[in-house]
Amino acid sequence: MGWLWWVGGALTLGILEMLSLDLVLIMFAGGALAGALAYALGAPVAVQILVAALTSTALLVLLRPWLLRHLKGRVTLTETNAAALVGRSAVVVATVDGTTGRVKLAGEVWSARTADGGSLPAGATVTVTKIDGATAVVSPLPATASGDTAAPGVAPA
Repeated sequence: MGWLWWVGGALTLGILEMLSLDLVLIMFAGGALAGALAYALGAPVAVQILVAALTSTALLVLLRPWLLRHLKGRVTLTETNAAALVGRSAVVVATVDGTTGRVKLAGEVWSARTADGGSLPAGATVTVTKIDGATAVVSPLPATASGDTAAPGVAPA
């Protein structure tokens, strides 16, 4: 009957781990399961507690750092919303200067201004350098070998 206390403690710690996600309580749950195993093998209570404590400590010291390294290494963040537009090319639809203008960006028309205060005519292809509120801050694309400007990956006409 004593093994039920160990398994119940392991389950409780496992549930609490789902709330904390620190990979600490699950290590203690592993220790509790080791205590249940010691009980099943007929060990006295002091030995069960010692087995649970040593197993928990070993899991915390040996397994947890490895798990954290591997779990955190898999996380990849992708820019979303307006931040995902930085670096994309756009086409000027109304002359853009240091304060006003419009560009077509990702299928939508955005208010825009130039990063350097210069002026860009309608039809020019630009690169978004920053999103400032609802305004795209743009810069002209660098000139290609033929002197034309083109969007990255798009051949000049």
